[in-house]
Amino acid sequence: MPAASSPRYRLAETQIALGPLDGRYRAAVAPLVDYLSEAALNRDRIAVEVEWLIHLTDQGVLPGTAELSQTQKDQLRAIVGEFDVDSVAELAEIEKTTVHDVKAVEYYIGRRLAGIGIESLKPLVHFACTSEDINNLSYALGIKGAVENVWLPAARELSAKLHAMATANRTIPMLSRTHGQPATPTTLGKELAVLAYRLDRQLRRISEAEYLGKINGATGTYAAHYAAAPGADWQAISRSFVEGLGLDWNPLTTQIESHDWQAELYADIARFNRILHNLCTDVWSYISIGYFAQIPVAGATGSSTMPHKVNPIRFENAEANLEISSALLDTLASTLVTSRWQRDLTDSSGQRNIGVAFGHSVLAINNVLGGLGRLDTAEAVLADDLDHNWEILGEAVQTVMRAEAIAGVPGMDDPYERLKELTRGQRVDAGRMQEFISGLGLSAEAEARLQALTPGGYTGIAAELVDHLQD
Repeated sequence: MPAASSPRYRLAETQIALGPLDGRYRAAVAPLVDYLSEAALNRDRIAVEVEWLIHLTDQGVLPGTAELSQTQKDQLRAIVGEFDVDSVAELAEIEKTTVHDVKAVEYYIGRRLAGIGIESLKPLVHFACTSEDINNLSYALGIKGAVENVWLPAARELSAKLHAMATANRTIPMLSRTHGQPATPTTLGKELAVLAYRLDRQLRRISEAEYLGKINGATGTYAAHYAAAPGADWQAISRSFVEGLGLDWNPLTTQIESHDWQAELYADIARFNRILHNLCTDVWSYISIGYFAQIPVAGATGSSTMPHKVNPIRFENAEANLEISSALLDTLASTLVTSRWQRDLTDSSGQRNIGVAFGHSVLAINNVLGGLGRLDTAEAVLADDLDHNWEILGEAVQTVMRAEAIAGVPGMDDPYERLKELTRGQRVDAGRMQEFISGLGLSAEAEARLQALTPGGYTGIAAELVDHLQD
């Protein structure tokens, strides 16, 4: 057999993907390509450059320029609308000469001005801009588009699914486990609602995120702008341009926009990821003890050797992808907020991985949605588990005894210790618990209330608490 280092057929010479997001999982993350790929970044760079040229002529900033006709503006914007695979190839060819991606974009646009009849305006392309004026706005547009049009819709679909499951299971009693041990019962719906509520808080934060941008020159001082046109109000021009793109204006920067907003956004998405990871581990555990039954996929194989198995692979896959996404988002959040003096290039290399971080999160969300969609609640298993753990009513009995003592009922001394002696480390069945209650000397009303109590009925207002999902 040939050595692995010397293959007879070199896959590197093909278009086979190196990473799983562009290979095995391409279909799940494909919508992100329109916002966070290298091609999308270049398209957005072209859009920013075109809009800056139009903005400068609209403002009449420089002598010798006039506002463009609507036809000319439409033709300029068509450069963006017509961006395609051939455009990607052309840009790559230009960059071979410039060895600079943003300069290649400038030349790409310049080539097209003659066809619009405005070749004389070529000097206005990239006017008074440093590359980061274009890049920071392009990244902000791409990230905003990815969040609002891909990530948030997927996350909201997941939230809606959890809301529906919480509502459907709101009254189904379930034995709680604190520290892995039987504890005061809840309802399955309430526990799902807790996770949905946590995720919803993050979704609100993410939906209210700021997307900052700047266009103020090589060190953020407008020096070149005022050298060329000292009479213009460049801060007002900058602000109106950035806000016209649908972004929030950052008035005070170095050469780069400081990326603090990105760090804030990534921290929130990473936190959403981690809460979702908690949901995966909980649901996985509920499946393992039989609370949920998995609906088999026709024709699917659970195990290559054990035909009976239906494995919770959707949740396991999601866990791994959430961990990868969160690790990348953490790295981006921590590195992007630091730049040596007025500029270094670490942010440029880091930001090329934004799409990867989002991709693993989107993939995980899709997996969780798929997993949740193939679950059935095993009510009989839940009920049986409760019926085998009557000792958890010890909390209710000793709390009622405390209330009785306060009301002056005699013989209610040491309620906690008496229930501890009965229940700690041992199983108590219905008969033993009811016998114990009858011998306590409770008031008739309190004894009747406790005798009627079962583990499945000891859920407080858990079902009502699900309503907080509507808050």
